[in-house]
This record gives sequence, C-alpha cells and structure tokens, in this order.
Amino acid sequence: MARRLSKKQLILESRGKLALQKAGERELRLIQKEVSQRLAAPPSLSYIATVLRQAGTPVDYEDPYTDPVIPPRYANRLQGTLKFDNLSAGEASLRSLDAAFQEYVSASDHTGAALVRKLVLRGKQRAQSLAGSPRVNPEKRREKTEIASWFRVWLESPGLFFAWLEVRKQTEEFGRLFPSKVSAPSPTGHEP
Repeated sequence: MARRLSKKQLILESRGKLALQKAGERELRLIQKEVSQRLAAPPSLSYIATVLRQAGTPVDYEDPYTDPVIPPRYANRLQGTLKFDNLSAGEASLRSLDAAFQEYVSASDHTGAALVRKLVLRGKQRAQSLAGSPRVNPEKRREKTEIASWFRVWLESPGLFFAWLEVRKQTEEFGRLFPSKVSAPSPTGHEP
C-alpha cells in the first residue's frame, strides 16, 4: 500500500510537475486545482504561497488575511508590529507603526512608508472581518469595529490621528461601548 502524501508534499510535487521557478496567483490556482483532485478539501492560496516560499520559490501573491511579505531590509523594524488583540494592543501597534512611518517619511524612504501603510490597511481589513464574524463574541466584535475605525482614520490622516484618538476616547459613545477603558485626560494630552 502506497504511503499517502501530506498536503505540503502534494503542493511541492505539483510545483515540480509545473517546473515553477516563481509563482503568481495563476500558478497558485493551478496547484490548488491539482491538489484538490487528491484531497477532500483544497488548500487555500495563502497556504500554498506559504509552502512555496518556505521551499525557496519566489511568490508574488498577498492574501488579505496574512501580513504582507516584508523585505529583509525592513523586517527588524516592522515584523510583528501589527497587533490588535484588544484596544490597548491596537493603540500600541499604531504608535509603533506610526513611529516607523514617520522615520521612513523623514528619510524619504517611500518603500518603507508604503509598507507601513500596507500593514495598517491589512490590520483594518482583518479587524473588519473579525468584527463581522458571528463566531466572535459581541464584546470582541465591538473592539474590532473600534480598532478598524482607528486604522481607517490613521490611513486617512496619520498626522492628526493621535489627537483624534485622545478625543475619541473621551466621547460619550466610547465610554458607553468600553466603560472599563475610559480614563481622564492627562494634562499633556498623552496617556501616562
């Protein structure tokens, strides 16, 4: 009896059959189609892309539910900065990303600035997706909705965002939605 290949092995086998040197969405879909003929459930395009990248194949594909590929030059600064488990993590993430954005803009590093914007956009998309999921409890959905709006406002006006955020956290609506998160404004306008 022949040994059954894993999903990963099937993907790599398909890559070999197609003799891929690099892969875009078209090639990922070809692999997905071939592998789905041998499995009950086809692998996602993002999973196929991850397997190929890990095997050293250049892949030109980004999934809205995964972080963008960060070139090595930017990885130390940006890898792992996108977090929004709760309101505090979302704010800390935006502060970190904004600091990197400001550095890149000051250095006229358009690639770095664009990567930060891409990460914030990805955060907004993922937070919106979680906010709309009936599988997420209502309290977390409210938090994700709020965080998605923070990401949206930052994308629209990064220079005004933190002043806006301080005002937002003092609104009656915010206090009603997140009573345990409301704090009195500090004299400097920044949290202690």
